[in-house]
Amino acid sequence: MAEISIKKVAFIGLGVMGNPMAGHLARAGLEVTVFNRTVAKAESWVERYGGRRAATSREAVSDADMAFSCVGNDDDLRDVALGPEGAFAGMKPGSIYVDHSTVSAGIARELYETARLMGFHFLDAPVSGGQSGAEKGALSIMVGGDAEAFESARAVMARYGRTVTHLGGPGAGQLTKMVNQIAIAGLVQALAEAMNFAVRSGLAADRVIEVISKGAAGSWQLDNRAATMVEGRFDFGFAVDWMRKDLQICLDEARRNGAALPVTALVEQFYGLLQKRECGRLDSSSLMKLLAE
Repeated sequence: MAEISIKKVAFIGLGVMGNPMAGHLARAGLEVTVFNRTVAKAESWVERYGGRRAATSREAVSDADMAFSCVGNDDDLRDVALGPEGAFAGMKPGSIYVDHSTVSAGIARELYETARLMGFHFLDAPVSGGQSGAEKGALSIMVGGDAEAFESARAVMARYGRTVTHLGGPGAGQLTKMVNQIAIAGLVQALAEAMNFAVRSGLAADRVIEVISKGAAGSWQLDNRAATMVEGRFDFGFAVDWMRKDLQICLDEARRNGAALPVTALVEQFYGLLQKRECGRLDSSSLMKLLAE
């Protein structure tokens, strides 16, 4: 594809991730038009960063060289992308639509094909790093879609991505995010069990964390969540509701490809127990609550 000069962008979805991601684009000097279904969030973003608020996702992308979205699930993505007032109806020929939502590989492939038939490019590009990574511009971005479109979009995504990696064709980004969430689910549950064991054994948790972080047990989760687990602080980070949604996507895909996910299936049930206790908005590390009682 021909080289695209990126000056005007649209960002759809201004939640805890999309808000700072769009902010990085504005700080980089790009002209940013935003759309959010909750109007107050879009108005607040414009007050902070400048740019323009659109009334629909179609209006937001109408003059954009590249568009981005970051919404909750498959239905949310269809809602903002498709239909008479959806973003796809307003995309310019040859432009690029990058979706940062965590959704199924199936909808990523569906939207890729729809975009191809309409004359523009679609990349599925879920992210890892949580709210903190979005705010710091240090996300890991996993991208599926055509290599040429990826090369044109990579520098823009790098405004908020520490790593921006092309993994393959349409859906490859979402499949890689599933691998990421499968790994995290087991790690968080194991860490919760380990910290609960340490506390019940009468050990000084802070010293245990310091010691084991230097060895084979070291991980991002240990460095960033072990101490807060012990302290019972869960009012931050990646919500239980979203983690369970992601794990359900993983389990659905596993049923299609035949992969065995026994630990993931168990942890998904644990998150369901937290939701029943009205803990759905707590951080995913709140698995500790089920053990500490």
